[in-house]
Amino acid sequence: MPLALLALAIGAFGIGTTEFVIMGLLPEVAGDYGVSIPTAGYLVTGYALGVMFGAPLMTVLGTKVSRKRMLMLLMGLFIAGNLISALAPAFSVMLIGRIVASLAHGAFFGIGSVVAADLVAPDKKAGAIAMMFTGLTVANVVGVPLGTLVGQSVGWRVTFGIVAALGVVGLAGIARLVPDMPKPEGVRLRHELAAFKNVQVLLAMAMTVLGFGGVFAAITYIAPMMTHTTGFADGSVTWLLVLFGLGMVGGNLVGGRFADRALMPMLYVSLGALAVVLALFTLTAHDKLLSAVTIALIGALGFATVPPLQKRVLDQAHGAPTLASAVNIGAFNLGNALSAWLGGLVIAAGFGYTAPNWVGAALAGGALVLALLSAALERRNGGPSTVVTGSAPTEQRTAVHH
Repeated sequence: MPLALLALAIGAFGIGTTEFVIMGLLPEVAGDYGVSIPTAGYLVTGYALGVMFGAPLMTVLGTKVSRKRMLMLLMGLFIAGNLISALAPAFSVMLIGRIVASLAHGAFFGIGSVVAADLVAPDKKAGAIAMMFTGLTVANVVGVPLGTLVGQSVGWRVTFGIVAALGVVGLAGIARLVPDMPKPEGVRLRHELAAFKNVQVLLAMAMTVLGFGGVFAAITYIAPMMTHTTGFADGSVTWLLVLFGLGMVGGNLVGGRFADRALMPMLYVSLGALAVVLALFTLTAHDKLLSAVTIALIGALGFATVPPLQKRVLDQAHGAPTLASAVNIGAFNLGNALSAWLGGLVIAAGFGYTAPNWVGAALAGGALVLALLSAALERRNGGPSTVVTGSAPTEQRTAVHH
């Protein structure tokens, strides 16, 4: 694997830390600002919505510059957003800071996925994408637990200051290691938009929304669930997040390995098992050992879907994949926003802190249904889908084989 993937992983590490660390700090942030836990959950929802809308917006704005330069600009925006969050005098200002940081997220992973895939041979593309996402998963083993520990010990503002510093490291790594890869000639916005005419691209994005939404339904409220229902001490949340992160690392690497061999079967297994485990979490959340095992499984099964879903979109939008790739990252976060909102609703309605697990199970089950539908449509059409991306010389009707 090229050394440039390390630079992408460093940037992903910083972004992953800021995305997930808020879950372990919701009680502290809520208490500091005098708001309820469901209200503090808007920091998750707001970030996710920012990713969803920022992914296509920032990608379109970056069509005139090289991919490397755009990645550097996005890291600068990420740094600014986290500094705002660290210094925010009011909850509304912190929410603004989260949104500013989130605008960089989708385009970074979207453009980064294209760059990673372009750096390797065709039969290693999913593995390269997984390598970049390893930074995101490792953030949940190292960055998020340490950030949670720091936030609980000396204040959550210090955590976001450290995250901003991580962004500086990521920016330096991209500047030093990522090759200057200009945007392919002849690819214009209308060609990128044409990919969305492909029903398989849309189905893959819908799978992304529901599948990863199932993960966030449970994980967004993991701190109050584990402390109020399971009986863990506040400090134990840090190590529970480590387990979640370890599961993510393993699931991401396994998903990347098998997506290059059997993409759709990988999705069937991971989404089906995720739905079952999330449903069981409603019961296992009442036992410390079982809840710890379940959290690790949710991380593994949830992130086992990431490389195959991202590769599915890249394959189906072949020829003009940048916007579709970025929008699919936004789809992950639309799922995060949807599930965080629904989870807050069932908690506020008095169903308890384990109720979001049922929401997650339903979302993951819906993603499995869409995966089966996608495969059925592909078989009915006689093979892998095709997409016309435009009349530019470098783009043509393309059949992608898994």
